[in-house]
Amino acid sequence: MSKYLIEVHHSSDLYECKQAVAVFLTSGSHFLTNADWGCKDGIHKAWFMMDADNKDEVMRIVPPAFRKDTLIIQLNKFRLKDYEELQKFL
Repeated sequence: MSKYLIEVHHSSDLYECKQAVAVFLTSGSHFLTNADWGCKDGIHKAWFMMDADNKDEVMRIVPPAFRKDTLIIQLNKFRLKDYEELQKFL
């Protein structure tokens, strides 16, 4: 299982912003109801993290209306002993 950071963009239009928040809060998904939002700072995105087997599993959590504006990033940690192998990934 891997850890993912999910970034969901939504419109800055006040009505659409409020709708996005409402959809997340009423979704019944623990991940969505606990999302962090950037709206008060003018960044109309929500972020949450989850563990999943793959990106498709993560995307199924995102409400369909927001999927096209969603970025899913697989996270990992590096240890000093992994440093030499890092070049394989870059």
